Amino acid sequence: MNSRAKRLALPAGGALVAAAVIAAPLAGTAQAAPKPDVKSAALTPSGNAKAIAAYWTSSKLKSAKTFTADSTISAKLTKTGAAKAAADGKAGLVAPTGPGSGKSAGSSKNVNLPITVGKVFFVDDKGQERWCSGTSIQSKFRNLVATAGHCVYDTDTNKPYDNFVFIPGYYQGKAPWGIYVGAKVNTHDDFTVFEDYDYDYAFVNVYNGIKQQPEKEVDYKTYKAHVDKGGAGREDARTVDFETYDRWTQKGGLGKVEDVSSEDEVGPQYKGAIGVAVETDKWAWEKVSGDVYGLKDGKVTRDGKTLEQADWPKSGSKLATSVENVTKTEYDAYKGPGYKKLDDKGNYTITHYYVVKYIKKTASVKYVIFRYFITTVADAGRLGDNVGGQGVAWNQKLGKKVFTFGYPTMAHPDGNRPYSGQTMKWCYGTTVAAPVVSKYKAQEQQAIKCAFTPGASGGPFLLQYKNSKRTGYLNGVVSLTVDSDNNDRYDRTTTPYFNGETAAIYKHSANLWTGKLPS
Repeated sequence: MNSRAKRLALPAGGALVAAAVIAAPLAGTAQAAPKPDVKSAALTPSGNAKAIAAYWTSSKLKSAKTFTADSTISAKLTKTGAAKAAADGKAGLVAPTGPGSGKSAGSSKNVNLPITVGKVFFVDDKGQERWCSGTSIQSKFRNLVATAGHCVYDTDTNKPYDNFVFIPGYYQGKAPWGIYVGAKVNTHDDFTVFEDYDYDYAFVNVYNGIKQQPEKEVDYKTYKAHVDKGGAGREDARTVDFETYDRWTQKGGLGKVEDVSSEDEVGPQYKGAIGVAVETDKWAWEKVSGDVYGLKDGKVTRDGKTLEQADWPKSGSKLATSVENVTKTEYDAYKGPGYKKLDDKGNYTITHYYVVKYIKKTASVKYVIFRYFITTVADAGRLGDNVGGQGVAWNQKLGKKVFTFGYPTMAHPDGNRPYSGQTMKWCYGTTVAAPVVSKYKAQEQQAIKCAFTPGASGGPFLLQYKNSKRTGYLNGVVSLTVDSDNNDRYDRTTTPYFNGETAAIYKHSANLWTGKLPS
């Protein structure tokens, strides 16, 4: 595979879309849908779903990096491009569904952000946690997410990314409606085989949501059994006083007692002082004037006799040297302060030079107790039941007004960084032919004026967005961010053109059941 996917400049992270009922022929389709050029791949079995959801702790969600390696794409606007993306049949629509009872979000002069939109998270082939944007869309089993193809499938390794999840309504490490683990990804064959970004979209079936319950404290046996089964847990070790330690262990809690030794420098006449040798180099040692002393069991000697403490010399006084005979290998490898010499008999020697220092040693006892905490998860239900699902549209004309939503982050090429990537943002514009970006084979995409930066990849293009219902019709997913006038500022956000082939892949995906999570 070539490396162009690694150089992609994308808006904020891709999020998955939840689908709803599509058993009947898609609305607005007068003839049979084209046979889908779909490539489906399994993401994870249901038995692993809870462990993958537990993997995505709040700290990992917040520290994950957006999926982009190169944040610059420049391409000029022309009259070609998406004009080539002619409809391959009649325009079609599948209506959206709202969450729960589908109550109105109320009227507001501000844009009511869709709760269907969120982030998708995954782990790349280097083990790095990454994210894109995405959205829940309508499907028969209310289990479908739409995002960019490059946010699910690695065209370098020819396989999907690991630990893929969708979090609708993501906000600063929080998952208000749960974590939805990916079960199966469905892409266009031209994207997975030819890396053609005119087909840079993916429909991902997800399992029921998994919601982490508040952390609770348990005994060690319960903690170990939970963690051994793949559950999330943590050990908390605390240093306490003896009374707390005694009470804790009397109740059956785990703890340990540690002996802690420490030392502090003192003068030669300090009561309880101990003499120790400190190695120095030959030249520093020779600069020290006065007698040469020795050490024995922490006491100072001279001419082999132990001195009274009152006669001990000051710190830094000379101590006797020692000569070490070593091998040539040891000699060559030695980098310490000792003086290396090859004597006239061919001996490899290292002479060590020392001065005296005085210390006081103390010992104390440290009491440590261990507490154990686990996090359990609960089945949060189907994605579409919880947040609803956006409708889907295809074979639409250019010149439509659309909203796009996502989580842009990173900086513009000029260094300006207006977005954090932790909160959802939006753009509104009219679809036009996108700039041609040859290195991604993007020749038939649509675009709107939008200053999104990389991180919004996979976020939805929504037609006819109703602010009161927070719903519209998915007519694209963010694929590229483009600087179309070479002023070092992103000014266009692009999407593949949704045609009858897209609709066929969507319909295939919208009728797949992911099964129940094991209890």
